[in-house]
Amino acid sequence: MPNKNILLIEPGYKNKYPPLGLMKIAAYHGPYGKKDNVKFIKGDKDRSVFNSNWDRIYVTTLFSFEWVEIAKTIDSAIAIAKGDTTKVFVGGIAASLMHERFITEPRWRGVRFISGLLSSSPSESLQLDDFTEELYSDDFSGTPIEDLVPDYSILDQIQDQYIYPVHDAYFAYASRGCVRKCHFCGVPKLEGDQRDAQSITSLIKAIEERHGPKRDLMLMDNNVVASKNYKNIIAEIRDNGFQKGAMFLRQGKQAIQRRVDFNQGVDARILCKDKMYLEEMATIAIRPLRIAFDHLGVRKPYETAIHMAHEVGLHDLSNYMLYNFKDTPADLYERMRLNIDLNEKLNIRIFSFPMRYQPTDLPNRSFVSENWNRYYLRSIQIILQATHGIVSGSPEFFQTAFGGDKEQFESLLLRPQHFLFNRFWYEKYEGRAEFDSFETDFKRLTMEERHELANLLSGTTPKGFAGLIGKASSSKVNHILSYYVPLPQNEEAEIWKVMRQRLKDSKTIAALIPEDELVEDAGLTETA
Repeated sequence: MPNKNILLIEPGYKNKYPPLGLMKIAAYHGPYGKKDNVKFIKGDKDRSVFNSNWDRIYVTTLFSFEWVEIAKTIDSAIAIAKGDTTKVFVGGIAASLMHERFITEPRWRGVRFISGLLSSSPSESLQLDDFTEELYSDDFSGTPIEDLVPDYSILDQIQDQYIYPVHDAYFAYASRGCVRKCHFCGVPKLEGDQRDAQSITSLIKAIEERHGPKRDLMLMDNNVVASKNYKNIIAEIRDNGFQKGAMFLRQGKQAIQRRVDFNQGVDARILCKDKMYLEEMATIAIRPLRIAFDHLGVRKPYETAIHMAHEVGLHDLSNYMLYNFKDTPADLYERMRLNIDLNEKLNIRIFSFPMRYQPTDLPNRSFVSENWNRYYLRSIQIILQATHGIVSGSPEFFQTAFGGDKEQFESLLLRPQHFLFNRFWYEKYEGRAEFDSFETDFKRLTMEERHELANLLSGTTPKGFAGLIGKASSSKVNHILSYYVPLPQNEEAEIWKVMRQRLKDSKTIAALIPEDELVEDAGLTETA
C-alpha cells in the first residue's frame, strides 16, 4: 500500500545535528521501506504543506526547555492534519522525558506521544491500532525503526533553509544506555542500561551505498568506555577508515582530515583505571577527545585521565562542565582554573564548555539551584556570550573573562551586567571613570550587603532594577543599585557601534574552533 503522504517536522529551534529519529522514520516510509512520499520541513516557513492531505505526520522533539517552540509545532501539525489528531505522532527526547505533560494537554488529545526508542516492531513502537486497520498497523515483523539506516536524502529538502553544523558524517551508536545513574541526566530514562548497538561497519556500508561516503564519524554513545566490547569498537572504527591521521577525498576536491567524535563525552572514572582506554583512543582520528568534568568530586580521576591522554599523544581535548546543579560558583571556577593549569603544565589544549543544568522535565530554563542565584546565572551567560561559550586554554584570556581567583569571579558575577556586556568600554575606554567609581563603592560593601544586593537583583528582571533603589536595608546597597539600571537602548547601540569599529580586526577564541566541534546547546541566547 505505497504512495501514502508522510510529513516529517522538526521544530524551528537551532540545533547542531540532524534529527536522527526522523531520518530513520523516513527510511521506514521512503524508497527503501514502504515506498511512500516523504516530505521533511523544519519550522513553519513552508506553508505549502497546508495544501496537501497527509496520511501521517511525525514531529520530533529535542530539549525540554524548547517547550514553547515544540508546542507551536504540534499545534501546527494538528492544523496541517485538518484537526485529525490521530494522524499526528510526536516522539524524541522531550516527548520521552516530559511524557506525562504531553499526554495530559487537553488540546492534543488523540495525538500519539511516543516515549523512548522505537526498538520494538513498527506497529508496537508507533502504538498503531490494528483493530481500526490503521496504516501499517499489521507490521509486527518488520525491522524496528530504531535499527534502520538513516535516510540522509530528507536533509536535501531543507538545504536552502537550514544547514546543520554537523551533516557530513556517519551518525551511529556503538552502544546505548549508560552504567551510571546520574540524577542530572536523562539517559537512564531514555535508553536504560548500557548495551552494545548494531555493527558500525554494516551501518557505514549501508549509508555509503545509499547516500554516498561521509567525511566524519559521529558516535552518539553516552559512555562508550563502559562497553565490554570497547576494544572491538575502536578496532572497527579504524577498519572503516578512521584511523589516526586518516584523510577523506571526494572526487575533484582536496583531501581533508577525517574526524571521529564521541559527542556525548567519555567517563574519566573509567579512563583513569587503565591506560589501555586512551591508548586505544589514540589510534583513531578523534578530535577532540571530550571528557566530562561535572563536579569537583571527580577531580582526581579527571586529572589522571588528562595526564594519561597527554602521555599517549592526545592533546586536543574538550570537556563539558556542568554548573547550577550541586556546585557553587567557586566550584565552577576551580574546575575551569584547573584546566588552565593543566594546559600550561602539559602544553596541551583543553577547551571547556560550561553547561547550565536544567531539570530534564522542565519546559524552560528557569531552574536556579540553592548555590546560585538568578542574577549570577544571567551574568555568567553574558560572560559566556562574549567567549562564545568557550573557556579557552589561554591564561590571559581566562583571567580577563573569569577573573584571577574565585573572589574576583564572584565579583564579576555581581557586576552591573551592561558593564559585563560592554567590558572593554568600561575597563579601557570612555566608561572607565564610571567603572572605577563603581569598583570603589563595591569594595565598601560587606559580604552581608553583597548578599542583599544579589537577592534584590535576583528578584526581578533588569527592567525592574530602577524600582529597587531605596528598598535595601543598607544605604550603601541603595546607593550602588543606581549603577545597575540598564542603559537606554540608544546609548548601548552607540557604544556597540564604536566598539565594533575598534575591535573589527581582533580575533575571538571561537575562530580557533570549528562550528562542528562546539557543544550542541550552551543556552547562550537564554537568560535566567
